[in-house]
Amino acid sequence: MESVQRIRYPPFDHDNISPASVPITEVVVSSSSSPPTPFRIGAEDGWLVEWRDLSADDEDLPHIDSVTTTATLPFLMRTRNGWYIDSDPLHGMARKLIAPTVIILILSLFLHAIAPALTGIPLLSWLTEGSYKVGPLDYPKLLIFTFPIFTLPIVLRMIANSRDIRRQNAYIANPLKEPEIDFSVGDGEIVLRRLRLPDGIRVRRIRLQVGLAVPERAALLKALGRPDDGQPPPGMSTPLPARRITTGEEHGTGVGEATPIPIAHNRVLLLEPMRVQSTGEWMDLDSANLSELVIKGPEERWPGSIYSSLIAMHWELIIDASRGDTEMFWVKPVVMGQSEEQVLIGEMPVRSSRSEIKSD
Repeated sequence: MESVQRIRYPPFDHDNISPASVPITEVVVSSSSSPPTPFRIGAEDGWLVEWRDLSADDEDLPHIDSVTTTATLPFLMRTRNGWYIDSDPLHGMARKLIAPTVIILILSLFLHAIAPALTGIPLLSWLTEGSYKVGPLDYPKLLIFTFPIFTLPIVLRMIANSRDIRRQNAYIANPLKEPEIDFSVGDGEIVLRRLRLPDGIRVRRIRLQVGLAVPERAALLKALGRPDDGQPPPGMSTPLPARRITTGEEHGTGVGEATPIPIAHNRVLLLEPMRVQSTGEWMDLDSANLSELVIKGPEERWPGSIYSSLIAMHWELIIDASRGDTEMFWVKPVVMGQSEEQVLIGEMPVRSSRSEIKSD
């Protein structure tokens, strides 16, 4: 069966890109499976995903063949299934300090540039006049104080990455078993009937969320009529020759800074947020009755689970827990049924895909 898919997916650094400047990828998809109930998320001049029925005006669109399924795709089972280690909070602190430390360094250089005009001002003249000798070189007095402040985010990153690597190695040496869980899927919600976690795990809360996974590079290139070794689509990188670890690198969207540092392992141990994501409310599990706990998804109705090479609508259950002093998440893909009515959401909920930026 044939249907139309339209997508303008946010790149890694989407905050600095105008969505209207990125072309919409439009294709006619041929599949042996029936398409889902039509849905549209976003606006024509913003980030957009749309899956609708074929019309007479779509004859000139490029055609691609794609598997359409409700079964979770293998790359999502590798990267969004199982236990994950929460990144060190120092990563977020380091990112917040980048702007103020750069401003302090620029201000100190500016004060040195206008040092003759500051003569007579007690504190400023003392800071900008003279230098300290370190080895064979003389360094301006003010920079001796401000440059260590400028390097503070780098030092925090180094400490945080070393902690993350230590936690990942500790998990590999002593991995956790999968929880014993039983739930039924409803309309945009699940009913949790039983949950038993491994020994040593302290569980806090649970929620249901949905998001849009990154499109396949090959499908985007084919839709744009470009060869595999040609210019990549907007927001995508060229193929990486080395072993690929993160989701973004695997699919060609990891063109920005990727932190924290994942170690070489058969699967990723640091969970990357989906760039398009909507969540339900966290539910406290400490005092909840797990016999019939209803866990609702987002307030707005979202499409059910559906996967193709361009559009992958993914639902998952997340448990926030800890193991000793290590904060952890357990992620379980959920196959959510389709809505009988067309889903229309005016604005696409876009967030940062940096795992160190905390978001509720």
